[in-house]
Amino acid sequence: QVQLVESGGGSVQAGGSLKLSCAGSAYSFNRCKMGWYRQAPGTERELVSTITSDGTTSYADSVKGRFTISRDNAKNTLYLQMNSLKTDDTAVYYCTNVQCPFAWVKYWGQGTQVTVSS
Repeated sequence: QVQLVESGGGSVQAGGSLKLSCAGSAYSFNRCKMGWYRQAPGTERELVSTITSDGTTSYADSVKGRFTISRDNAKNTLYLQMNSLKTDDTAVYYCTNVQCPFAWVKYWGQGTQVTVSS
């Protein structure tokens, strides 16, 4: 069964750090551009960051300079290092295969909750 499983969320105070992980069950994910999305209550899911198969990254303006996306293809795992967290970063974070060089459905993990308190 193909799946993505996020972990690493939790509750931190503003200014703190968390590192999220996303483990993929299929090595095909290594060929895809992967990304992190987040969704806060009452809002639409928004794109936070992406990384291509060769490591090119992009970030939403709201997290640029604070978050770092990375991947370990040998472990089939995607990461999101989040520093200088703000209360506005509170959301459920999801990973997904944003774009692949072959026809494939978009998989979503179950999400991991990040709560930042002031």
